[in-house]
Amino acid sequence: MSARRLVIPPISAAAGNLYQQIVDGLRREISEGRLAPGTALPSFRGLAEDLLVSVITVKRAYEELEGEGLIVRRQGLGTFVAESADALSRDAKKMRARHLLLEALQEATEAGLSPREVVSLLRTLLPAKGPKHVTRA
Repeated sequence: MSARRLVIPPISAAAGNLYQQIVDGLRREISEGRLAPGTALPSFRGLAEDLLVSVITVKRAYEELEGEGLIVRRQGLGTFVAESADALSRDAKKMRARHLLLEALQEATEAGLSPREVVSLLRTLLPAKGPKHVTRA
């Protein structure tokens, strides 16, 4: 992958905060392994040109990701995916999954499902052979 070209979903002002869309897109690329630790990221200006946004928007997104430890900036060298990014990203996804499962459990409880029914429902959603991604019904 070129340091200048980055594949993240298209962003649009209609879809909300531009910087947050960049943050979410980069997080996803890192967590799904498409941006490996040590991968060079585009410069602020380069990514801004690619995404047709301001340099300030990209700078804000990079600063948030750097604060989370997912990327590192090296003076005079550029911005890179942090060596610990994959583990941090997995931990964040695990916490989000736990939160979503708690919400689902609350909904199921409010719907009157028993613990056995909840587990049965979850099993119907799990893929048989455990592929990396579960498709939505």
